[in-house]
Amino acid sequence: MNADIHMLLHADRSAELRRKARSFTPPRTALRTRVGWTMVELGLRLARSGPAAAGAHTFRTA
Repeated sequence: MNADIHMLLHADRSAELRRKARSFTPPRTALRTRVGWTMVELGLRLARSGPAAAGAHTFRTA
């Protein structure tokens, strides 16, 4: 395939995908579900950061 034709087809397809992306609206979810997933994401970030990011101390419960 000629490179110019390939670039024209690519530009046409990318413009089509951009139009679809602009018109897409994510489905609305209940507030409870959104808050729940936000809490899960926050917990995962805190768990990934580890105790070194929270401070130099490690706390013992027993």
